[in-house]
Amino acid sequence: MALQEKLATDLKEAMRKGDATRRSTIRLAMAAIHNAEIAQGRPLADGDVFGVLAKEVKQRRDSIVEFAKGNRQDLVAKEEAELNVLLEYLPQQMSREEVVLAARKVMGEVGARGPGDKGKVMKELMAQIKGRVDGQVVNTVVSELLSGREA
Repeated sequence: MALQEKLATDLKEAMRKGDATRRSTIRLAMAAIHNAEIAQGRPLADGDVFGVLAKEVKQRRDSIVEFAKGNRQDLVAKEEAELNVLLEYLPQQMSREEVVLAARKVMGEVGARGPGDKGKVMKELMAQIKGRVDGQVVNTVVSELLSGREA
């Protein structure tokens, strides 16, 4: 079952059960996917949908940090509930060690030798692991590996 079909099925189920948080979160995710499809002018493949969902997850995590700074525990709880719903649709997140292994493999494939090759490595690596890890983690690992510091 395609990811968008699963979202639609789960939305119907949430509506039947009266789960307002799940319903609104899935609707927001589906709207973000729809907007991405309009922007790209074509239906999205599951890999692209994972990218959209990963972006939504990142927004929730950023919001949680900011709301916590502002001492708004009610909004922190709301964002955490939405985050938990979104995480169900993403593939298992990669550990830092797995990112290091994937980065080393890609560095060997593209022949990266130093910090100047970071763009080539990031482009290839992010295409392979889209939605399975935060881009900041990947950026840090690749920077450390290319500069000679151990990741």
